[in-house]
Amino acid sequence: MFEKIKRRSLKKQIDHNLKERDISRINVEMKTLGFLVDEGMIQELEVFDSFAFDYNLQPKDVKVFSFQEFKKKMPSMRQNQVNNKDFTWKGEIQNQNAVEFLEKEFDVLVGYYKGKHEFLDLMISKSNAAFKVGFSGGDERLYDLIMSLDPMNTAAFKNELKKYLQVLGKLT
Repeated sequence: MFEKIKRRSLKKQIDHNLKERDISRINVEMKTLGFLVDEGMIQELEVFDSFAFDYNLQPKDVKVFSFQEFKKKMPSMRQNQVNNKDFTWKGEIQNQNAVEFLEKEFDVLVGYYKGKHEFLDLMISKSNAAFKVGFSGGDERLYDLIMSLDPMNTAAFKNELKKYLQVLGKLT
């Protein structure tokens, strides 16, 4: 029952965040890039480090934050990680690293997960990113660009995203 209340609160929070979104920076050139990744889909997050080189960004300007459904018993060195226990039943995030990530004003933020995902959708809606990219099948209200690709093929995604960002004037 609490899980149902929690998910309903997450949806209400997403709706509220979408109404409050500032789109004044949507056309800025990309200097920073962020990824919100579902670890249930991709465990090797190092694949996103190559985006800095391919997009002519500094490695420090590409950040990856991941979501894991349940916290593993084994300790992890990963600080940029959140799980379902980090969300209150009111839809608030109780992970300081996640809050700091979402407050960062990324020029482009990629929601790297399939379909609708209440926890990651909330994080995308809460983010201060100027331009948001996602995959088809998700909540279309969250994104400025929706890609119809298989997220498991990161190489194809990297190439397609680069093409779109160049067309939109975000990459030179």
